[in-house]
Parts: sequence; C-alpha cells; structure tokens
Amino acid sequence: MPAPESRLLQSWHHNARSWIEAIRTGTIESRLQVTDQAILLAVQGRQPERVLDLGCGEGWLLRALAERGIDAIGVDGDGTLVEAARTAGASNVHLASYEELVEAKVDIGRDYDLICANFALLHQDIIPLLAAMNALLAPGGALIIQTLHPWAAAAGDYQDGWREESFNGFQGQWQPMPWYFRTLSSWIRALDMAGLRVVELQEPQHPQSPVPQSLLLVAEPY
Repeated sequence: MPAPESRLLQSWHHNARSWIEAIRTGTIESRLQVTDQAILLAVQGRQPERVLDLGCGEGWLLRALAERGIDAIGVDGDGTLVEAARTAGASNVHLASYEELVEAKVDIGRDYDLICANFALLHQDIIPLLAAMNALLAPGGALIIQTLHPWAAAAGDYQDGWREESFNGFQGQWQPMPWYFRTLSSWIRALDMAGLRVVELQEPQHPQSPVPQSLLLVAEPY
C-alpha cells in the first residue's frame, strides 16, 4: 500500500471536483456556521496588506479577502483546484506541492504580512514547510493556522498518528483521505521547531455546540 502522504495527495486529486461542489454549494455546516468566519476575522484582525493562502483549494478565501481590499495570493498542490480558483477570479494562484515549496522550486513571492493555512496542514512532517513559510514572512508578519480541534477530533485516542476521513454524509463520490492527527502540544512544538511562537490561540465554537469546531493558532517568528 502506498505511504499515507501519497494516498493523501491522491485523495485530493480524486476528490477535487466533489470538494469544489461542496464548498460552493455550502454543504459543510461547520464552515458555514463557524470556521469560515473565524479565519476571516483572524486575518482582518491583523490588518494585512498582502496574504498568502497556503493550500487555497478552490479559492473561496482568496475571493473573500479580495472583496475586503486585501491582496491575496494562493498556492495549492492540485491542478483542478488551482484552475477552479483561477476561473472564479483569483488570478494570482500558483500550482506547487509542499515538497516544491520546501525546496523553493516554485517562486510564490515573499514578504507576506500574513500566511494562512486553513485546514491545509494534513501531512505528518510539517516542520520543513512551516520553516519555509517562516522565511517568506515580512518583518512583523505572522502565520495563521486553522485545523480540526485536537480534543474534538481525538475520538478517544489523544496521541499523534494517522487517521482517515471517510466523508460519510457528504454528497458525491469521495475517496477516503488519510490525515495526520496531532495533539495541541505537538502543534506548538512543530511551530517552535520552525522558529515560530504561538502568540494567540482561539477555539471557535458554535454557541449551541458543546465542543469547539476548530483550533486557530496565530504564530510569529522568534
């Protein structure tokens, strides 16, 4: 069986069309109720002029930021998603794998006031990528990560390791996706090893839900 990282990328290639449909028809309730607004408020709170959306997908955040007068550049590893983002009006979108970003094989610009990774860090070894993003920040810049909340997603097994998203309940044809679960301390440690310190931690939550919908971390270079 291929390594989880390979299956993760393959699943995105397979699921790209279904993902575009799900985002653009608003069928993911947690995003509509909580997490989309959470990342937008976090970005606007920093008042950036120039933002990189790491793992931009079909480009919804790029469009939302552009509507608010923010210069937003995207990068994603799936060609179908990149083309969808461009077709929908986000002209400055790059196609690059995380490995290519780590090795600086694709020029995606630099001196960003803010780099966002919105549910986009799903593989195991994220430290080299975080370090590469750190190097692209402008003085005073920051990295914002929104991800599944470790406590809510643990399902009784609170330790780092590969899990699988089956997409049960989603409309369309979906291929199961492996993703790497990490504890809160593991997130903070990975950022620290990439030269970043957490300066803000949020737990976006719907008022009618007993658990947070996501974990949102804001980190700045040491």
